[in-house]
Amino acid sequence: MAAGILASRLLGFVRDATLALFVGAGPHLDVFRQAMRSGNLIQNLLGEQTLSAAFIPQYSRLLEEGREEDAGRFAGAIFGFLVVVAGVLALVGIFFAGPIVAVFNPGYLRDAADVAAGTATVNRFPIAVRLVRWLFPMAGVLVLSAWSIGVLNSHRRFFAAYFAPVLWNVSIITCLWWAGASLRQGAAPGSGSEHLLMAGAVGALIGGGLQFLVQLPFVIGVIRGFRLSLSTEVRGVRQALGAFWPMLAGRGAVQLSGHLDGFIASFLMAGAQGILGFALTLYLLPLSLFGLSVAAAELPEISRLDATSGPEVSRRVASTIKRSSFFVVPTAIGYLFFGFLIVGAIYGRGQFGEVDRWLMYFVLASYSVGLPASGVTRQMNTVFYALGRTRIPARVGVERVLLSAAIGGTLAFFLDRFAVGSLVATGSDKELYMGAVGLAVGAAIGAWWELWRIRVRLAGTVGEMHLPVAALLRMAAAALTAVVPAASLWYGIAGKLPTPASAVLVVTVYAVCYLIVTRAMGVSELEAWIAGLPGRRKR
Repeated sequence: MAAGILASRLLGFVRDATLALFVGAGPHLDVFRQAMRSGNLIQNLLGEQTLSAAFIPQYSRLLEEGREEDAGRFAGAIFGFLVVVAGVLALVGIFFAGPIVAVFNPGYLRDAADVAAGTATVNRFPIAVRLVRWLFPMAGVLVLSAWSIGVLNSHRRFFAAYFAPVLWNVSIITCLWWAGASLRQGAAPGSGSEHLLMAGAVGALIGGGLQFLVQLPFVIGVIRGFRLSLSTEVRGVRQALGAFWPMLAGRGAVQLSGHLDGFIASFLMAGAQGILGFALTLYLLPLSLFGLSVAAAELPEISRLDATSGPEVSRRVASTIKRSSFFVVPTAIGYLFFGFLIVGAIYGRGQFGEVDRWLMYFVLASYSVGLPASGVTRQMNTVFYALGRTRIPARVGVERVLLSAAIGGTLAFFLDRFAVGSLVATGSDKELYMGAVGLAVGAAIGAWWELWRIRVRLAGTVGEMHLPVAALLRMAAAALTAVVPAASLWYGIAGKLPTPASAVLVVTVYAVCYLIVTRAMGVSELEAWIAGLPGRRKR
């Protein structure tokens, strides 16, 4: 599973690096990132995490009871439900793209006047509308792909499910490079950049179809008794829908948080939305690669336990927290100390210059403060999903949204008065401002608030829940120790090697030293990861 997620995420970096190469941080990058986010609204609401909470527990229990035919009919009814809902929402996106862009990005509405006044060069609104009309159908197809992932996870077939998104990224990258071949670097913003963005949107739609289709043979190989229907009389459907709607509300709250950031950022100086999106890609990498893989593998197992197994649930949660945090904690610390180098290695070429790099580092470092909290919370939420108590994370999600928006919005408008060049020497005439940093700080504070609230509610659900604080502190201490040799190496080779080569060397030294120190400290999670590798499981 981790290998599939890693491949997909690495190609996500290639996709973003391609955009950075051709358009840099600015209005066109803002438009593409926000259009992708709007299109992904359907997938994020109805997709993997929502289905994990509503679909996998019921499906897994039916399999555990030996009712494979009932499980197949249940899967068919859920699939029918998703086809109808995702299809309707895709049509809404096509026909109401203009109002959708205006609601989520109201700052774009002033672009026409700014272009006429000569204070802006690009009217982002019409470009965003065209992109959304392609990306909403893409998201509808990706929801069906999430259903396939749910089926395969329940049968413990993880690799195919998490490798399929590779095709989505490959399709986008191929179309971007095809369009970028005719777009010269350094050209003034205009139709060439718009052509590139449209090619990326078409590639996303094609890739969504490929992602779903490549999973079908594997699904067909494991599912039994599948019958497409819309019946609520099928065993398990009513229970799944009962868990689905609260989870949908919770995912809606999380998505509202992301869209609130975009809503606020649309009023900030151009470039803020694109930089936030790039930083989020790096931020989400350890959560997807380590947090999601652990949570996805654990959800079917917890679902097979009964609600009275409090001590066993608590033990499993503590174990998954330590296992996922073994890599999430050092990643957060690595971003804080080496984020500038990493950003330069991935994005620092073409139109993505020094000022872009500094702003993205500031945003990434701010996000990273909340990264360990988000990783722990993700593991705790798995228990609520498995037990069908999805209203709890939904309510806490709303609290996080409100807190993050209040703090982040206030800081964003305050910091947007300060240019990046006024804080650090960039050697560039390009102007980017610090408003995006305020939104990242608000998100980090909200992540720690969510962790505290979820821990309290989990303790009330399964009994006393002790976080493995000592183990987490040992991981943090090991990471900070590993920073010293890695930072010393960076200082010694600064300016002597290309940035990508320097990043590979520094990050490798940091990672190796972290593994050595944790082993010396008796942290055992590495052995757990190694034992879970293909071919290393006990038979």
